[in-house]
Amino acid sequence: MSLTLRQKQSIFVQLVGRLIHYAYSQGHELTFGEAHRSPEEAARLAALGKGTKNSLHGDRLAIDLNLFINGTYRRSTEAHRPLGDYWESLHPDCRWGGHFGDGNHYSFTHGGRK
Repeated sequence: MSLTLRQKQSIFVQLVGRLIHYAYSQGHELTFGEAHRSPEEAARLAALGKGTKNSLHGDRLAIDLNLFINGTYRRSTEAHRPLGDYWESLHPDCRWGGHFGDGNHYSFTHGGRK
C-alpha cells in the first residue's frame, strides 16, 4: 500500500522527534534550520545552484538541523554522520543529505525524490 503525502508528513514528524531525542541523548544540541520552503524560495535557490525547485522541503518532508557539540556549531557532514546513520535506521524512506554533500539535511522520500 502506498502512503499519501499527508501520511508521510505525519511519519516524518514522529521520526524527526526521535532524531532530536537521540541527538540530545548523545549530549548534543540542535537548533532548527530550514523546515519548509516556499515555491518562490525553492526557485530562487535553484537559480543560485543551491537546491532544486522540487525540494522535499516544499512538501514538508525535509528538515535542516544545526548541530552543536560541546556548545560549538558543527557544520561538517562528518559531524552529522552519527545522526545521519541513526536517521536512516529509523525507516526505509529516511534519507540523509550527507550522501550528497548536505550533512545537516534529513528527509523522507516521496515521488521518487530523496
